[in-house]
This record gives sequence, structure tokens and C-alpha cells, in this order.
Amino acid sequence: MSLTGALSSAISALNAQSQSLSMISDNIANSDTTGYKTTSAMFSQLVTASSSATSYASGGVTVAGRANISQQGLLAATSNATDVAIQGSGFFVVSDQTSGGTTSYTRNGAFSIDNAGYLVNSGYYLEGWRTDADGKIVGDASSATLSPINTNVAATSGSATTKTTFAANLPADAATGATYSSSMTVYDSLGTANSIQVTWIKTASNAWTASFANPTLSSSTSTTTGTTSGSVSLTFNNDGSLASTNPSPPTISVSGWTNGAANSTISLDLGTVGKTNGLTQYASGEATPTINVTSISSDGLPYGKLSSIAVGDDGTVNATYSNGQTIAIYKIAVATFKDPDGLSVNSYGIYSVTAASGDASVQTSGSNGAGKIYGSELESSTTDTSSQFASMISAQQAYSAASQVITTVNKMFDTLISAMR
Repeated sequence: MSLTGALSSAISALNAQSQSLSMISDNIANSDTTGYKTTSAMFSQLVTASSSATSYASGGVTVAGRANISQQGLLAATSNATDVAIQGSGFFVVSDQTSGGTTSYTRNGAFSIDNAGYLVNSGYYLEGWRTDADGKIVGDASSATLSPINTNVAATSGSATTKTTFAANLPADAATGATYSSSMTVYDSLGTANSIQVTWIKTASNAWTASFANPTLSSSTSTTTGTTSGSVSLTFNNDGSLASTNPSPPTISVSGWTNGAANSTISLDLGTVGKTNGLTQYASGEATPTINVTSISSDGLPYGKLSSIAVGDDGTVNATYSNGQTIAIYKIAVATFKDPDGLSVNSYGIYSVTAASGDASVQTSGSNGAGKIYGSELESSTTDTSSQFASMISAQQAYSAASQVITTVNKMFDTLISAMR
């Protein structure tokens, strides 16, 4: 019984060390795999109930692999703006198709944009929450509102003018009834550039009126594009500073845009009452007084096409357009688990929920214990090749020793059989 037990124990050792070497081989093979987590061989003793004070029955050894999923890898900077990494706890939420797919999780953040505009890695689509242009999540941040990130949701941009700021001097030495003109550029809600002519009329000493013509296309001043309503009465102090505006605050509106754009309401920043940071009234000092316009600037942006996508360090997916505008379109989710080491490991660095891991809890980057997302970085493999080589040598020695036990048992069986002859 002792010889057969020794043989059985040695065979279990060969099997265990073979599996250990397989794990070491996988770890070394994936030493450059993004987001890879090493597997450790965990050996356990096997015993039998046959042992007593006068005899010993060998049991052997068994081995099980332990995936070190929660182990943090080093973050390395990349030149790809859609690469992402997590520093701390958590996983990216991915699905295997754009709708109705199985939800999985990964630490491999090497995402790229496919021909449909989705952020994808090895056939898995990155999920997040839709945001407004300021990066605020639309609706609640729950797993039910997650969707695959589609960068084409805002393929173009353009924003309407809501404010125009003036800095100009109206000549104090102009005669009552004198008229001057300037123009302001405004954008409608579709991003079309328009020009509005501003007429300045001196109505009395220290008093002026500004009236606004109907908008015309900036590219063709003969083409009227809407109807402007509103005018402003201005008074100035005897030191040249602005005294008052009527209405206050001054606004104009544009309706009936011929291209179907939404009606516009534009506030006019003419300066601070009592100060000279906007409109002023000083003598021009010229034989024929003229208006001196320092600047007339409007917000809003022209039509622009999507030019690039980048992920910020807070997990916000930003879209940049040809008109120079950058807006937030999605927020990437981070899923955390009570026991991340209990997740089921699949190919391509994908993990699935198990009873041991518990259900996922989705958070925004860096909140409620979730790790922080970093853009243009990737998490390196956790494989330390030096330690793996040391483990490989140990496995080889143990395997060789177990094989020697089998050789010895074989010789002892031969001796026993020869004695019986």
C-alpha cells in the first residue's frame, strides 16, 4: 500500500506541477498584454483516512489557479486619444454588440473608433452615459441608462449667438441727428453666420439711439435671412461714461429665420453703467466726427464637422469640431464588485459576473470607491517575468523530483517481484 500510495502521490505531483507550468507559461506569454492579470498556482495537500499510528498512507497534492484580477498594473502613456485606463478599483463596462448584447467587464482600455462611430475593442463596445455639452449626465447614472458610446451622436456642431459685446466710442462732438453705422456678426441655431447692421443716431446732448436692421447672410449682404426687433436708447454721463440703457438690460430678438433656425434672443453687453469698459462718449477731435469701434464680438459658433474624439481624465468623452468647438458627449462608467477576484475570466481580457463576485455597481470616475479614469493611457500587464522565471525553475525541480520518486518506486517494485520469484 505504501508503494502504490507513493506512486499515486508522485503522479499527482507531476499533474500539479504541469498545471503550474501552464499558468506560468500563460503569464509569460501575456507579459505585454494590456490589462492582463496574472494567474497564481495555489497548491493544496491531499490526505487519506487510511493513515494510523503504525502506517502512513500518502495522499498527494492538487492545484488550482487563482486569478489576481484585483491586482493593479502600471499605467503607461500612449499617443491614442481614445485609450483609457483605470487607476484603482473597477472595470470598464462593455457589451458584445450595439444593442441587446451581453454585458461584460474589462480592464483593457485599448479602444478605437469603428466605421459606425462606436468605441470598440476586440468586438466589445464601451458603454457610458450620454451627457450634455457641459459634461453633465442626462438622466440618472445607473446601469439601466448605459448605452454603447457612439461618437456620431453629434457629428456636426454650431451654436446660436446669445450675447454680443460692444466696445466703441460715440463722438460727443457730433451734431444732434448725426448717424453712424457698424455691424455685428450673429450665428443662428444652425450655425449660419449672419450680419446685422447697427445704426447709431444722436438724439440729444449725451443721448443716442441704437437700431438694428434685419440680418443678412455674411456671405451675401443682399440676402435677408430674418426679422430683427428691438432698439436701445442710451444716455451718457458728462465724464463720457455710460449712464443708462433702455431697456435694461438691453436685448434684441430675431425671428423668422429663412433657413428654419430657432428664434434668437441676443443680450447686448454695452458696458457697465458708470464705467468706460464698453460704450463711451468722448469727443473725436476730428473735423468730421466719426465713431471709433474698438471691438464688437458675439458668442455662438458656425457649422463645424467632427474632427477628433478624446477621453479626458475624468472619463468624459469629448468631441472636437472643425469650428474649434469642443463639447462633452458621453461619460464612461466604472463598474465595481464586492469580490472582483471572483469574476469569471474569458478571452480578450473580458470578465463575467459570477455568484462569487456579486453584481456590478456602476459609478462615475473616482466616485464611491471607483477608480479614476485616465485618457491616453493603458494599464500594463501585471506579469513580472523575473518572478515567473523563478517559479518556472521551482516547478521544473519539483517535477523532476516527482519523476525520480516514480523511478524509485519502479525499482522497489522490481526488487519485491524478484524476491517473490
